[in-house]
Amino acid sequence: MLKQALKILNTIEENGYKAYIVGGFVRDYVLGINSLDVDIATNATPQQIMGIFPNSVLPKEEYGSITIYIKNDRFEITTFRREIKYINNRKPIEIEYIDDLIEDLKRRDFKMNTLCMDKTGRILDYFDGKKDIENKVINTVGNSDAKFSQDSLRILRAVRFATILNFELSNEVKSAIIKNKSLLRNLSYSRKKQELDKIFSSVNSKYGVSLLLELGLDQDLEIYNLDKINITNDIIGTWASLEFSDKYAQEFSSSEKSIIKDIKEVLKTGITNETLYRYGLYTNQIVAAMLGYDKSKIVGIYEALPIKSKKEINILGCEIEKILNKKPGIYIREIYNKLEEEILNHRLENNKEKLEEFIIQNYS
Repeated sequence: MLKQALKILNTIEENGYKAYIVGGFVRDYVLGINSLDVDIATNATPQQIMGIFPNSVLPKEEYGSITIYIKNDRFEITTFRREIKYINNRKPIEIEYIDDLIEDLKRRDFKMNTLCMDKTGRILDYFDGKKDIENKVINTVGNSDAKFSQDSLRILRAVRFATILNFELSNEVKSAIIKNKSLLRNLSYSRKKQELDKIFSSVNSKYGVSLLLELGLDQDLEIYNLDKINITNDIIGTWASLEFSDKYAQEFSSSEKSIIKDIKEVLKTGITNETLYRYGLYTNQIVAAMLGYDKSKIVGIYEALPIKSKKEINILGCEIEKILNKKPGIYIREIYNKLEEEILNHRLENNKEKLEEFIIQNYS
């Protein structure tokens, strides 16, 4: 992507404007991390960029930004700007286009994200971003208190970057986060969950959780037992171990909510033949990971189940009616439930003769 991004810079500059790769891509390049997220800053306006790249797209939510796609690669191009006024401690609602790269960089969150790359591949460092990367520390650009009060999402971004990169937060950053953490209550649950998912999914997740607890963010995030979190390879399992505000529910699909509910049920009873049968292998494997069980053994037990659904019970409802010489009724369901229980617990063989015999003995 770097080669293509440099081509875009050259194209913009050939049209008489300035352009630089900025932010996370350059930071990751310095760290030797492969990144697919390329942001470009320019003094060209969105309309001028659209004139250079006719197939570019104007996003609905990103004011002052243009997105272009080359093959399957995405590049976001944003005009140099100064953010004048924020709303709800989150979004800038008043901006001013400017012609100054350094002024544009001042609006960014962390020093390590101010690194730029010009069209030749040369890295520009105006705010000692490289120094922070070398020292593995996160500092804001300018006053930390102002940065977090402007945009509360930066609080979670700071923890997320520290987690994923295994960096420390500077003392100033920590103090400002603690001072402004109540603003997280105004942040959308969608954005909170997105950041938390990245923290919980990181190989360094334990460190991330320890930071959330150290900074006292759990209460303002409305997660009530974060100290009891059970990190699993499946993010649904991790969330299932937590007690959190109902307002997060809308951020889960109906299927995810159902799985979380099932996981909690299996955790209450433990993994048995019945839970494997009723809730399926996927849910039980998540629980196995949470409890530290060997998942391969759970697979073996599941595969050995005599039936995996009621449809596999080797007798039909009409055959039960005939055996008992009765008309259809609710008793059929009751008998099926009993057969299901007996077969699952290996007390009854799923053989038509044995099933008929059991029905005659117990229901005739």
